[in-house]
Amino acid sequence: MTKVVGVSFGTKDGRNDAFCKEALMGAREEGCEVEFIHAMDLDIRHCTGCQSCVFAQCAGRGNPCIHKDDFDWLMTELFHADGVLFVDPIFENGCSGLFKTVCDRFGPRTDTGMCRMAQETAEKNKAEGKPYRDIDPAILNPRVCVSFIAMGGSEWGTSAQADHQMQAMSPSWKMIDNEWVPWSQKALVDDEVIARAHQAGVNLARAAKDFDTATTLARGACPHCQNNNFYLWPGTNKVTCTVCGLDGHIAFDEKGNVEVHYTHEETHDERGLFRAHDTDEGKQIHGEDINRMYAEIGPLMQDERLKARRAAYKAFVSPAYPPYYVDGKRPSK
Repeated sequence: MTKVVGVSFGTKDGRNDAFCKEALMGAREEGCEVEFIHAMDLDIRHCTGCQSCVFAQCAGRGNPCIHKDDFDWLMTELFHADGVLFVDPIFENGCSGLFKTVCDRFGPRTDTGMCRMAQETAEKNKAEGKPYRDIDPAILNPRVCVSFIAMGGSEWGTSAQADHQMQAMSPSWKMIDNEWVPWSQKALVDDEVIARAHQAGVNLARAAKDFDTATTLARGACPHCQNNNFYLWPGTNKVTCTVCGLDGHIAFDEKGNVEVHYTHEETHDERGLFRAHDTDEGKQIHGEDINRMYAEIGPLMQDERLKARRAAYKAFVSPAYPPYYVDGKRPSK
């Protein structure tokens, strides 16, 4: 049976939970098994940027994380689902801190390009009798459809959809809907808004049941990934999509509407469509770039200039702590 998992990042039994469950009702009507997860109930720690997962990937030893918390359980639940729905409160115009933490913990551990590179190295190690660790096949060949609903306290939420869409990039999940609900305090008495949430669940269920033909229903300014947020390069008409990373240029149609145009070829200042971070080819290129960079780190660590600079920075000033800390650590209760 097709399974849809809904994850709410809001307060318990609040609007985010309600909208998540409304969408799950729509998915169940389509014959799907549904599961609900309240993210704040889980112990999910911040990514420390230690790069242990990357070093393991480069060595063909899987994609482990140093944290021993609930994230691995969450990741397994989501990767082994057919459809995933995230409902997230808008914080300061964008995603919530907890959602960003989850997004950070997804990549590069779940980056398709990095993981496929890691599996190739693992296969080579296996053949040569060296230590290896396989990557979960569900991560190597993802077949997950994902939708997002951002719940805003006002009309200010223009970064939330791009923040949410970034989650789908690393694991190569197929985005179906990317909703934004402004003035969500009154949303539970707005039948039209409730119907949209319900339909998002129906859409996700139908897509999850037919992954191969499923396509995004979102419509945005980026003609490739449908994102609406771009970095504008000062003094030029060049733009970079903040989600898929493509470089293009803006123009105006005959009605004066803004359009974004990409090239299929590489130019001196624009990356061609083949480099989009949500395509297999783009991910492969990105993974190879990362692998080359880490191959250079070993010799770099022996550079005397680097050693001297790091020592000088360490000696310059020490971290400040609250007065109740002991030797730089919070005392246990």
